[in-house]
Amino acid sequence: MSTATTEQPTRRGVKALVRGQATSDGAGVSLVRMFPSAQLEMLDPFLMLDAFSSNDPDDYIAGFPPHPHRGFETVTYLLHGNMRHRDSAGHEGVIRSGGVQWMTAGSGIEHSEMPEQEDGWMSGFQLWVNLPAAQKMSPPRYQEFEPGQIPVEERGDGTAVRVIAGTTSAGTAGAVTQIAAQPIYFDVTLPTGGSLHQPLPTGHNAFVHLIEGRLSIDGTELLPGTLAVLGEGEQLEADAGEEGARFLLIAGKPFNEPVARSGPFVMSTEEELRQAYSDYRAGKFGHVAGAHQG
Repeated sequence: MSTATTEQPTRRGVKALVRGQATSDGAGVSLVRMFPSAQLEMLDPFLMLDAFSSNDPDDYIAGFPPHPHRGFETVTYLLHGNMRHRDSAGHEGVIRSGGVQWMTAGSGIEHSEMPEQEDGWMSGFQLWVNLPAAQKMSPPRYQEFEPGQIPVEERGDGTAVRVIAGTTSAGTAGAVTQIAAQPIYFDVTLPTGGSLHQPLPTGHNAFVHLIEGRLSIDGTELLPGTLAVLGEGEQLEADAGEEGARFLLIAGKPFNEPVARSGPFVMSTEEELRQAYSDYRAGKFGHVAGAHQG
């Protein structure tokens, strides 16, 4: 007589802990760059993560005047504040507290991101996501969602998961779809002693960024502002401490392709980078159809 056994999914432990570096970008916006850094250059397909949070207008009011992008995607997620976006293709809108903009720069766009407020809290994140070589010259496009358009999964223990992209273990699907990296992007709030058990595709690279509270992942304790790169496995198991916890869970499929990057351009070869600068100087960015609201 044989006895059937059920194997438990393998847990993803913490491969590395990363502390960001204070810096400024744009016209003088104060922020913390989690990566790229000496600790973590990139986590394919993710190229950069910036965190910003301040109630001092001097830290953010100068914003990000017009600048170009080509070859990747920018994801702006605001926790507090309002940011106006304008671009060279004629698109304009406001990202509000709790809203998200997933911009696929593709073949090239010039845009600005300027605060739509003169005081108060401005906080959030900007994530850069690579595009595979075959899609780097695709037409620019947008998926933008107001706070109320982002699905929120509320569980009986007080856990809340804002699902920007990907699907939760309970089946809640995110607002952003049709992205090459097949991303997971959750904003998770756990109550005191709460836990999140979330399956992750085994081939995806993944990280957790703790916003507030205390969090333990497979025995590793995280402090606010810490980014934890997850190791291999099938499932994240994260446990909150007495204060509860709020964190981002982000994962994506690596492309395993060459990356050539310089400033606002991310291509596959140095020759493509030179062409990007040449095209931008020639005024060829943003004059295409395809920018739209998601």
